[in-house]
Amino acid sequence: MSFAAGGPPLRLAVRGRRAVLASAALGIAMVLPPLGHIGAVTTPTGFADQVVLGGLDRPTVIRFAPDGRVFVAEKSGLVKEYDSLTDSTPTIVVDLRTEVHNYWDRGLLGLALDPNFGTNPYLYTLYTYDHVLGDSSAAPRWGSAGATSDGCPNPPGATTDGCVVSGRLSRFSIDASSQAGPEQVLVEDWCQQFPSHSVGAIQFGTDGALYASGGEGSNFNAVDYGQWGGTASGTPTPRNPCGDPPGGVGGAMTAPSAEGGALRAQDVRTTGDATGFSGAIVRLDPATGAALPDNPLAASTDAKARAIIGYGLRNPFRFAIRPGTSDVWIGDVGWNAWEEIDRIASPTSAALNFGWPCYEGPSPQSGYQSANLALCQSLYTDGGATTAYYAYSHSSAVASGDGCGTGSSSITGLAFENASGYPATYTGALFFADYSRNCIWAMLSGPNGLPDPAQRQILVAGADAPVNLEIGPSGDLFYVSLSGSVHRITYSSGSTPTIRAVARAAPSTGAAPLTVQFDASSSGSSDPSAVLSFAWDFTGDGTIDSTAASPTFTYTTPGIYTARLTVTDGSRTTSDSVAIDARGNQAPVPVIDGPSMTTTWAVGQALSFTGHATDAEDGTLGAASLQWSLALSHCPSNCHSHYLQAWAGVSTGSFAAPDHQYPSYLVLTLTATDSAGVSASTSIKLSPKTAKLTMQSTPTGLKLTVDGTTSTTTFSRTVIAGSSHTVSAASSQKKGSTRYRFSSWSDGKPATHTIVVTASRTLTARYRR
Repeated sequence: MSFAAGGPPLRLAVRGRRAVLASAALGIAMVLPPLGHIGAVTTPTGFADQVVLGGLDRPTVIRFAPDGRVFVAEKSGLVKEYDSLTDSTPTIVVDLRTEVHNYWDRGLLGLALDPNFGTNPYLYTLYTYDHVLGDSSAAPRWGSAGATSDGCPNPPGATTDGCVVSGRLSRFSIDASSQAGPEQVLVEDWCQQFPSHSVGAIQFGTDGALYASGGEGSNFNAVDYGQWGGTASGTPTPRNPCGDPPGGVGGAMTAPSAEGGALRAQDVRTTGDATGFSGAIVRLDPATGAALPDNPLAASTDAKARAIIGYGLRNPFRFAIRPGTSDVWIGDVGWNAWEEIDRIASPTSAALNFGWPCYEGPSPQSGYQSANLALCQSLYTDGGATTAYYAYSHSSAVASGDGCGTGSSSITGLAFENASGYPATYTGALFFADYSRNCIWAMLSGPNGLPDPAQRQILVAGADAPVNLEIGPSGDLFYVSLSGSVHRITYSSGSTPTIRAVARAAPSTGAAPLTVQFDASSSGSSDPSAVLSFAWDFTGDGTIDSTAASPTFTYTTPGIYTARLTVTDGSRTTSDSVAIDARGNQAPVPVIDGPSMTTTWAVGQALSFTGHATDAEDGTLGAASLQWSLALSHCPSNCHSHYLQAWAGVSTGSFAAPDHQYPSYLVLTLTATDSAGVSASTSIKLSPKTAKLTMQSTPTGLKLTVDGTTSTTTFSRTVIAGSSHTVSAASSQKKGSTRYRFSSWSDGKPATHTIVVTASRTLTARYRR
């Protein structure tokens, strides 16, 4: 969705589960937050992308129980249970909102069911735990008990020093009535300083083992080897807060000896501290959380190392296990250049090192290579890094002509085809999704039965913010949209009769008594000889009110209703629903009084917001009727969004502007809800102040590194004012036939160091022969 450049804003009004756009001439330009993808969805012939569950609040994972129940996790810490895919009133079975740190990319991200759920009814969760490892204080460390959204105060600042948290893997027993027993904590680990690269996924293998993944929780804007954090006495987040060698908590961390930050992903290779699970895949006993005795590092004296089967990963957000095997296939979200699919073919044979942060994709990561870090230099010298099974460049299409865009990229789902009823071409295919590109692809099987990286084709272009792929009970592919829904990818060949239900209603809104004309005439079957029958439930009470194709019904009592149509041809049944709002209520009008749309910001700057809302029926709405949300959109070419924080029940508040790679901007949204439950939203785009960082060398024409990219001098970068960056100059390099050795930086700092760019500046690296 494009942003309005001026004129009257659009206001998003929500009635029940249906949204409409309404004009509101409030005198300011308005934008809608780009959190969900809105655009054309295209699939190969015969395939369709269908929404099967909606009305969710930033769902992250779906799992199917053998008895037909469906479990969906929401980022805030809720797990909801649906009796089936046609259930419209889920039950909350687990509420972890106090324990979960739901902020930026943190939250409840992993969910699994015991493979023998019918007789062993355990549900497993993996979430960002609002708690510091080793702290005797109970959660929450940064958020508020019971809050749906959490924050990070300044100081320490989310992207300045970071709000340190951990990760937690737990299980719950679930009875037949979907009541959960107490939380049984299996693991607490995954030290995380910055608000991304948090925990990831959990899955059961065919061997009965429980597998879990987690990121390294490091700075995603710059090279991080443990140097970030406060140095003042009493700072909420000291330098190197995860206590990595050699400095320990609060100690100095410098190249080449530093082993912190992203280098936690190489923790298996270090002996100066206990091993952690950051940037790793672990294989555990599902009853205890302990390492399994046949793991490849089972002989280690370090209990945590014994659990690790793969490491050197940046953000292994999702992984899948190939049916009938023990193969673990990992989607590792990259930094500036590459997304990876990595494979652990035998989880009991050897613990594989996938190379991050020393490598990204097929090559050394230039930012960490240039930082002259001993852990990376030894890996380059000794080898031992495992090459990705498949990697795609951020600047290239995954499949020719897929229409998915390039630039922003983040691999966010993997699943294997398994008895799907899809065309034989897809047998054994690996499906993988990218949240930033809003696409799902299939990597088809090769002659050896494995997915063939040379055979890639688009399955869904224009997918709606996919963050999880899962195969359903019938073999169809499902995906979870962070925008608030669950989708099913169906296939229908010309020879397989299918039916569809289409429920229409006019009018769908108005004051009671409201007479509505319903119509099922657009329903149909691919079999022209099929005879369809219809059943309407107009009020959602389970009673069949009409079997006509086009009945009318009068709603005499004000309220919101869900009218459900069920269509059958005698052997197949499907359904559709339509929302009816019989309240005659007008949507409220929210107004953002400040900041203005012309406001610009620098990193760390405190931005205050204030707003109000009026309603035709209720008059001026109080603060309790207001909710604010903040998102950051990053647009190297195509855009992707990070949902940062929300504030409920306030008319005013403030936040500290974050650090992020440029080009980025903030979207602030105000939502008002009236006494009848009708909501409307308005938003503004807030652009950053910028500065130019110019890099020079003497002599000119040498290579210097800023963050993760190496370039030849002289070059410039546009950055957000106040942003932090890591710069590196190689100890020696050649220009032509002459070798030059590093002498000094113009700011007098070491060869690798961090800088803060508050205004345009030039930095020069001096070399000598």
